[in-house]
Amino acid sequence: MDTPDDDRKDVILVVDDDEDIARFVEFNLRLQGFDVILAADGQEALELIERQRPDLAVVDLMMPRVDGLELTRRLRADPMTAALPVIMLTAKGMTQDKVHGLNAGADDYLVKPFDNAELVARVSSTLRRNKEFREVSPLTGLPGNSRIRREIADRVRGGADYAVGYIDIDRFKSVNDRYGFVRGDGFISALARSLHRAVVAVALPPAFLGHVGGDDFVFVCTPEQVRPLTLRVSSDFEKAADALYDPTDRERGYVELKDRRGNIRRAALVTLSIGVAISDADKRITNPLEAMTVASEMKTVAKSQPGSYVAVDRRRGVADPGNRHVK
Repeated sequence: MDTPDDDRKDVILVVDDDEDIARFVEFNLRLQGFDVILAADGQEALELIERQRPDLAVVDLMMPRVDGLELTRRLRADPMTAALPVIMLTAKGMTQDKVHGLNAGADDYLVKPFDNAELVARVSSTLRRNKEFREVSPLTGLPGNSRIRREIADRVRGGADYAVGYIDIDRFKSVNDRYGFVRGDGFISALARSLHRAVVAVALPPAFLGHVGGDDFVFVCTPEQVRPLTLRVSSDFEKAADALYDPTDRERGYVELKDRRGNIRRAALVTLSIGVAISDADKRITNPLEAMTVASEMKTVAKSQPGSYVAVDRRRGVADPGNRHVK
């Protein structure tokens, strides 16, 4: 799940014709670990953006040549920069400037003069919101890989016991081969809804759901929630999936598919494979990637079993819930 860009610093573009303000912003952002590039006006900013893609722009409203409003409008009109988050710098008490900036497409604004703490807080929160928005799956509405890692890291920092589950649909390819990708998306959406209902059913503390991609999902919860959550999602999903098959396929319990040689093969109806890694006093997992790796390994174990199956990591001490057949 890691990518080469995971450790790259966020690049902030500061656009202001007042050199003192620009240098103040640059200095304080660099102190917080950001990379910073400077432009004196909107025109220079557009030229810089073509050569180096920033992660966020801090833009002064009043500038020569291309001002902040026009720059923001141009950024929003270009598909390559439409998603670039923009924080507008406005004059104190100029409410109308704030309105114009937000209407032009700015994500947030800072009123001059501002202090370092507010600057950093606005930049950090805007970057976080933007990244989480980009990570959300358009099909399921669930957050993606980076947010999953952060959730596990938060559980590690909190010190409480936690469990990570990795789940996917058995024989999902047979659905796409038989009905097409659009129909296949219906099975993925059904699993997302089943997971949501299962999370609601296990109540507090709230469990977390993430969508890795395709038919792969992740949940993070307490060890005690694993059994009721997996039992509920498996039962719920199999009922929902049955309703998505053509009546003939559903009634006979399999779909017929042709291979490349024209031979007919049978594929059973879909079920779930779930792998679970548990971090507790007996086996503390402090690395999010390790937790995901162990859960993925256990999902492979579950794949070797018939029906919907939950495989829980056995490399623990006492009170191991073990592997469970949940159908």
